[in-house]
Amino acid sequence: MKRTVNKSTLAFLLIAMANLVVALLSFYILPPRFFYDAAIIAYDKYNEIGYFGSYPLTILFYKITLLRYLPFPLIALLQFPILIYILYKIGIPRDFEKLTVKNILVYLGIFMIAIYIGMPSKEFITFLFVAPIVFMYRNKQFLFKNTVIITFGLLILFGALYRPYFALIPIIAGGMYWVSFINFKNKTISTIFYGLLIVFFLSLSYGILKGEYFSEMSREVVNKARIGASDANSIIIPPVKPDTWYGEIIAIFYGFFTVNVPVNGLKHILSPQIIVFVIWQLLLFYILLVRFSKCLRERKKYNYELLIMFILFSFFILQGVFEPDLGSSIRHKIGVFPLIYFALYYEHFRKELQ
Repeated sequence: MKRTVNKSTLAFLLIAMANLVVALLSFYILPPRFFYDAAIIAYDKYNEIGYFGSYPLTILFYKITLLRYLPFPLIALLQFPILIYILYKIGIPRDFEKLTVKNILVYLGIFMIAIYIGMPSKEFITFLFVAPIVFMYRNKQFLFKNTVIITFGLLILFGALYRPYFALIPIIAGGMYWVSFINFKNKTISTIFYGLLIVFFLSLSYGILKGEYFSEMSREVVNKARIGASDANSIIIPPVKPDTWYGEIIAIFYGFFTVNVPVNGLKHILSPQIIVFVIWQLLLFYILLVRFSKCLRERKKYNYELLIMFILFSFFILQGVFEPDLGSSIRHKIGVFPLIYFALYYEHFRKELQ
């Protein structure tokens, strides 16, 4: 029997092929600052290779796979199709060819995958790590309780070996989960607010033990050396220094809104790439917020989807603490794009399984 490709699949493949070209050409078009991390990973100038930490492990990965010895466009030719295949296996929603806001967000997301992961990248590793979690939720392979245990265990392991703040996601997501049972007038906003408070108390505890708060030892350290540099036009500078408890709580809330609801980014009117990100981020956050609210209202029906939302919003909250600028925040969001993709289309995936 002759099989035909439906319009949604055809649209997905055409967008993927167009962005494969983008991934191949980005090395010749993008300014050098886009490749700072890629150069560190590929050339390991400071001999950072090792078994713990994002840079050491990523350098080790690219050395073992021999990818570090290839030209960047060839790396893009190998990596980008792998990431697209992961999205393809998660599933292509019906009406993907239609120009809806949700679909356009995903089109732009695929474009950003080509831009940010078409080179040696820590986000390539993060994307590969996140994908199995999505497949586990997508296919409901395990009982819900076991799914939660496996997910939190993987996040803690990934945090211990690769990116430490991932180990905080289970704490924040778990806290938000219990808070969400309280009868607030606006449960969605209240749950996120208490998620921010959980991070603050974690930072406060860390500050008591180590003498500095989360944003002080991460974002502030990175940005101190970059102020005034040509590539620092989108750095995140809180209105109050985070070296006191009240400065830290202001920095956490300011960082969260700057990264996830970046209306203040509209001031970069002369930097179109920042404006595009701002619009993309505002629309994405709004849609996910609406879906989060729906999952909270019908938590028994959407238990798997709700857990994904808790993980995503915990990640968004942590971005508000650790991200030094808008550019790195979008790069890191692309690393967890499988979670975003699933969250945007969870209704479609539910119907497929019924």
